[in-house]
Amino acid sequence: MKMGRPREFCVDKALDAALEVFWRKGFEAASLTDLTDAMGINRPSLYGAFGNKEELFRKALDRYVSEKVKYLSEALAAPDAYGFAERMLMGAAAMMTDPSHPVGCLAIKGMATCSDHTGVVREELDKVKTNYEAAMLGRLTALRDAGEFPADTDLQGLMRYLTTVVQGMAIQASNGASCADLRQVGQTALKAWPAKKGVPASA
Repeated sequence: MKMGRPREFCVDKALDAALEVFWRKGFEAASLTDLTDAMGINRPSLYGAFGNKEELFRKALDRYVSEKVKYLSEALAAPDAYGFAERMLMGAAAMMTDPSHPVGCLAIKGMATCSDHTGVVREELDKVKTNYEAAMLGRLTALRDAGEFPADTDLQGLMRYLTTVVQGMAIQASNGASCADLRQVGQTALKAWPAKKGVPASA
């Protein structure tokens, strides 16, 4: 049986390139030409390796979640409620301004720029948002049960408070805010956080 021709490109490197394009431009503004030029492949190779543009975005989003949003898992591992919030905010500030990749947040930018015609993409972004919020709420619940918050604390409100601040930081980063600027926002937000300062979180 005749073997098919092996792919002449590195799939992981091509996916990283696609992720950067989607991160900079958003799903709809990223054209197939933008993607193939950045990935160093032609359209048939893109379709053969990744499916259509929507599937390529889904795979790039998975890579983003696993490789770029590590600050969330670090926050979830914090030993106390203050450390959880501090790691979340300071980690977001560092990631969103890291010069090694586009600024801001791919997921937040994607939600802001997707139209009603990109239902599959919006579903994927909604799934990421839902998973983030569920993980945060689960950790806040455990921290409350451990005595870090009063029993009647509005955990949904706290979760939304953190996510709203992080979303605002993402917008500020996209508009040119520095890491120091975003850390200052985070420090201000922490002053309203209803938990005492405990074990220092890593910056």
